[in-house]
Amino acid sequence: MGKAAKGSRKGKKAWRPDITTNHIDDYFDESIRDAFTGKASETKSTDKTLVKRKIEKHVEKVLHHESSLQKNPFVQAVPSSSSKKSKRKKKQVMTQIIQTGKSSQVDDITSTLIDIWNNEGEAIDRPKKKQKASIILAIEVEPPGCSFNPSFEAHQDSLALAVASEMHKIYKKEFDPVLGDAISDEDDRAFSWAATLLDEVWEHIFSFLPTDADRHAVSLVCRSWYQIERMSRRKIIVRNCYAVAPAAVVRRFPEVRAATIKGKPCFADLLRSNWGGKAGKWIQWMAEGWPLLEELRLKRMVVSDDCLELIAQSFKNFRVLSLVFCEGFSTVGLAAIAANCRNLKVLDLHQYKAKENCINWISHFPESFTSLVTLNIACLDCEMNVSFLERLISRCPYLKTLRLNHATPLEKLVSLLHRAPQLVDLGIGTLIGEGYPGLFSKLESAFAHLKHLKNLFWKAGPFYLPAIYPICEGLTTLHLFDSSIQAPELSKVVSQCKNLQQLWVRDLIEDDGLIAVASSCKLLRKLQIVPSDPPHCPLTEIGLIAVSSGCVMLESVLYFCRQMTNSALLTIANNRPNLTCFRLCIVKPYTPDYITQEPLDAGFGAIVESCKDLRRLSMSGLLTDCVFKTIGASANRLERLSVGFAGDGDAGLHYILSGCRKLRMLEIRKCPFGIKALLDNADKLKTMRCLWMSSCSVTLGECRLLAKKMPRLSVEVIDENGGALQSRRDLSRRDLLRRDILPAKKLYIYNSITGPRIDAPPSVLTVW
Repeated sequence: MGKAAKGSRKGKKAWRPDITTNHIDDYFDESIRDAFTGKASETKSTDKTLVKRKIEKHVEKVLHHESSLQKNPFVQAVPSSSSKKSKRKKKQVMTQIIQTGKSSQVDDITSTLIDIWNNEGEAIDRPKKKQKASIILAIEVEPPGCSFNPSFEAHQDSLALAVASEMHKIYKKEFDPVLGDAISDEDDRAFSWAATLLDEVWEHIFSFLPTDADRHAVSLVCRSWYQIERMSRRKIIVRNCYAVAPAAVVRRFPEVRAATIKGKPCFADLLRSNWGGKAGKWIQWMAEGWPLLEELRLKRMVVSDDCLELIAQSFKNFRVLSLVFCEGFSTVGLAAIAANCRNLKVLDLHQYKAKENCINWISHFPESFTSLVTLNIACLDCEMNVSFLERLISRCPYLKTLRLNHATPLEKLVSLLHRAPQLVDLGIGTLIGEGYPGLFSKLESAFAHLKHLKNLFWKAGPFYLPAIYPICEGLTTLHLFDSSIQAPELSKVVSQCKNLQQLWVRDLIEDDGLIAVASSCKLLRKLQIVPSDPPHCPLTEIGLIAVSSGCVMLESVLYFCRQMTNSALLTIANNRPNLTCFRLCIVKPYTPDYITQEPLDAGFGAIVESCKDLRRLSMSGLLTDCVFKTIGASANRLERLSVGFAGDGDAGLHYILSGCRKLRMLEIRKCPFGIKALLDNADKLKTMRCLWMSSCSVTLGECRLLAKKMPRLSVEVIDENGGALQSRRDLSRRDLLRRDILPAKKLYIYNSITGPRIDAPPSVLTVW
């Protein structure tokens, strides 16, 4: 009859079982024969034969635009003019024929014959696919703690939950390949371990933040980051010892290793020595809360010998001690540091005449001590036993900085230099025995051994200055502030310093010396020129113009001169728009442009407008409120401003405080500025570090108004009369009113979160 069909090679979806067609052919033959003879088939009509067949699928080609329209249930396709007949219509016609019964023969045939190709029993229309619900909710449900205007606590909690959720995902992703199923939602110990490990990662990341402001901003993100930043802070800087209590700092950052504390403001030359700034309480709290402290730097503070002894006894791994412009200690305290700090690397005593109570204090360094890297004892006046210093230097192979006092014998200096050829920074005072020609060759050979010397601080006279000529080419810093060398010798020295980057010199260099600097020192970045003693000041604008045109990398300038012009300042601004510090001090106050006799507003305005990255500015000469208006509008990055003998009234101060968005320190001397500008811009004072005013139009009563308006500000009036302004209970109301009209000759305003200080001397009145 038929040959067995081969099995389908398609997948499961297209699979059909193979069947034979013999019984189908027999069935058709019997049906046709019975139809012609009129006999019924012997086979049972009621038996239902299940027939499985292979159905071929005819896939119609559909155009792309038609398929796109079919996907949209709301778009009906346009019927074609030559549409095919529908199978549904055929089925309806056949049904009508069967129901009406037009012909018995046809009825017999249709009743007898069974068309296996009709579509009865099969679903004609495929079921429509249900559209999936959109993943975008019509109404977004906020997590707990969030709202349109949440409170600070709710925001912090919500943020902490979000961070914890994200961290958990990171833990699962990072640690699952390593730990397998160790980290799961149920395993709290594994999760806490991973959280601790990631906290260490965040702590490492936080260490790369460049400034304290960035770390402070990070600590405000959430509570966990606050705690991480708190425990990971290793260095702190307190720029005003009265702005915060030492106990609060120690509790806030318990893992500090290096601390910098500053006492008196930078205007300390206008403050009396008994203003305050004692370091005793700070060191006591450090000793209790920071036993692992390694570095301590104090600036403009009162440090006693007891403080130094407490430092030596409390911090076992102490490494760095720097006392800059500090007072109150003697060599007895230094002896305690030398004897107990076995790992000391830096001992920096800068710009203070310490008391000489222990001449041989340097001998207290133990014989096994070898870790010293920096030794600065230039502030000591008395003679010391140089033999002990030689032994110390000989057993410290890593010594890089050595600055000696002025009482060093010349022969001993030669011996010290031979013992420390690795020096990078050297400071020499006034040499004992200067003037002997036979020692010149020895000193020259000693300097020739200093192959790595970069910084030289020279206080000696001009006699032995040619001994440093062989090393001048390698110098990057030359400090000649305390030297009385005249212009010809200075010109010879600077002409050989081809790689000089910082030059500190007196005005004895004159304009010709600065012209030599401009032609030789092409890499100069910082220039500081201070007046000589007694004042000589022969400098004019010519030297500064020459340096600005010749030194293309110049960034910082401190310049004392006797005259200046607007055209010169305009030229400097055009030559050096990369200046970040510009301090010009004209010796005589209210000095105008000596050529046009006009104020210097245009010149300083050009400096501010051209130098977009200017951070520090000092002004002098004849100035009006016009220049302050320019400063307030253009000095967007200015952080520190010093003004003296300038302005017309409160408008100048108003321009400064209303502008200068990043201003932190403001110093005003003898300017006609009053309290009105301060009251109008009181909110600006909250963002500043400090404000100093001396000899201005401010009274004690006006200071009280400012203190009442801004209670977080500490307003201090320094009394020149030794306590005449102190409040007394026995004063009558009339006396108090009379005292309020007294001028506040020196006013110091700074932000403080601890309130008025309790250790103020009688000469300081804290107004509230």
